[in-house]
Amino acid sequence: MSSSPTTGDQTTDRTGRFVRQPNGRVRPLSPHLQTWRWHVTMTASILFRVTIGAASFGALFALGWLAAVASGPETYAKVAACAGSPFGLFIGFGLTVVLFSFILNGGRHLINDTGNGLTLKSANLLSNIAVWSPIPLAVLFWVVLFATGRVSL
Repeated sequence: MSSSPTTGDQTTDRTGRFVRQPNGRVRPLSPHLQTWRWHVTMTASILFRVTIGAASFGALFALGWLAAVASGPETYAKVAACAGSPFGLFIGFGLTVVLFSFILNGGRHLINDTGNGLTLKSANLLSNIAVWSPIPLAVLFWVVLFATGRVSL
């Protein structure tokens, strides 16, 4: 009998990376943090999923803004005052980070989908850009908004 865990003999598996399914087949466990060491590409992937959820939250704000526009000038003035408050600006900054993260991670995925950027060096570079660049880009964007007078406290 072979000592390979894929033969169905789970007792020969000393790695703990295989499990016997209810149908009797021995299959490897899914990759997990216990199996894989943490890497920037994992961080980029997780942040992309978080970004999608945060963008959904931002879509609710956009929907509320459209409803205020449709409701008339008084309602719009209240929403505009809320958006111009420190808390509203904080939310706006956060949504700007989400936008830049979405763009950079989407670009990373687009490059990967063409079959490029899949070497270890280029995957690390693209992932580092997607993970670390959204906040500095958002800060720069908001500095420009404040400097040009489009936003103020």
